[in-house]
Amino acid sequence: MSRALPWAADGDFRSPSPATAFVLSPAATASAHYPSRKPCSQDREPKLKAARTPAGAGWVGLAAAVSVSLSSRSGRRCARAPGVSLAATKVSTPVSLTQRLRNVLFMVVAEIPGPWPRWRSERRAAVMRDLDILNAAWAASQAPLQTVEEERLAAKEGRFTKTEARFPHINNKVRPAVSLQNLPVVEKRRLVIVGAGPSGYTAAMYAARARLRPLLFCGPLVGGQLMLTSDVENFPGYPEAVSGPQMMTDMRTQCERFGAEIREKLVEAVDLSDRPFRIKIQGEEGVVEADSMIIATGATARWLGAEEEDAVKGIGVSTCAVCDGALFADEEVAVIGGGDTAIEDALFLARFASHVTLLHRSEKFRASALMLERCKREPKVTMKTWRNVKSWKHDESGLTGIELGDPRDPNFRETLNVTGAFIAIGHDAQSKLFKNQLAMDEDGYILHTRPGASTMTSIPGVFSSGDVSDRRYRQAITAAGHGCQAALDCERWLDKVPEVGY
Repeated sequence: MSRALPWAADGDFRSPSPATAFVLSPAATASAHYPSRKPCSQDREPKLKAARTPAGAGWVGLAAAVSVSLSSRSGRRCARAPGVSLAATKVSTPVSLTQRLRNVLFMVVAEIPGPWPRWRSERRAAVMRDLDILNAAWAASQAPLQTVEEERLAAKEGRFTKTEARFPHINNKVRPAVSLQNLPVVEKRRLVIVGAGPSGYTAAMYAARARLRPLLFCGPLVGGQLMLTSDVENFPGYPEAVSGPQMMTDMRTQCERFGAEIREKLVEAVDLSDRPFRIKIQGEEGVVEADSMIIATGATARWLGAEEEDAVKGIGVSTCAVCDGALFADEEVAVIGGGDTAIEDALFLARFASHVTLLHRSEKFRASALMLERCKREPKVTMKTWRNVKSWKHDESGLTGIELGDPRDPNFRETLNVTGAFIAIGHDAQSKLFKNQLAMDEDGYILHTRPGASTMTSIPGVFSSGDVSDRRYRQAITAAGHGCQAALDCERWLDKVPEVGY
């Protein structure tokens, strides 16, 4: 496996040297707990853009190489992107300053124009190897790699759950709201999954096929947000439109076919302060112990709470324009909201609908100026400010119109005749159960320790998937993919901890 030098001209490549103590292996990288820091390429690219052109291929690249290679501080603070991280199996002796200076001086000579492109590439590669060794040594000092036997020994000695030392780049303390350590244990499991949308069902299916005997708790809304969706047309495997409830029934049947156990019970409390983790079920006195956990509780869309809203959910009123927009081709629709999401939904719906009306409760939009300008230029979109939804009008076929009001005038009423409406006022991650235990962002979305490389949360053995961690896409297919990732990550993690006999 080879990769291009960051500052090399086209055609200059190198392969990892056998003398260096690292391998370029995404699979090995996935097993290493590297802190998710700013990638090296992001640190160096601004200095090296000119080096990609023939005119600047020499001296700009040389200056960047000298400044980066001779700075041991750069080597310590810079970690590679997860896709090409250096999985160090044994970190070699750090390169001395004398050796690095020698390599840089050789490269100074090599950068002089002349008929020695191969030698020039070798000199550049030598400087890169110096940086790689520094990076690998820094990463190993932050999160030392261990063999499976070492991990099992650490688990037996109780050192495996010291999360503050294992992930120093995430400052998170575990403070469960309710301690469950003194409650009796009624059941023990290798894996417990909380949440039963596309992500939870997919994770259960993969875990069941791996013989992990997963136990999945559905909660009150079996199937998640798709239970409120009438037709799903963009999920692979369904040539014809399928209802959301029917698709969730199919997923559940597939999970149970492979041996996953599904219980329609609500998780009341979770204690992640020690492993095995403890889960308290509503209405039960004891707790369930689990060696690992996958959180797939999702996110709920914010609704308006207007009159007759429950009657039109999923039959004319939606919270996902990408999911349901194509169902309203050549119809008049409305979008409620004033942020970037609302503007994006309005522009997206303009591809299908005959006309789109954007409703906002004030004249000040939270969307960016660029998005607003694009929306104003779209001929199929009309923006109405100082309008809020008072009630939904509907008949047996679905939505027929919206009764609007004006926040400034309580007596004002206006009827907007539309057959579809999309609410875009935000989502709430369903993560309150894990507050003060897992690292989250300011909106409550659960963070991953190595985004893009693992679904593990700030506590080893706890994984999150789907909309509870994904604030961008929020699609059934992406949630299912995240569920697959979480199950695979969990399976590989469980291989490193001792068997407990159940």
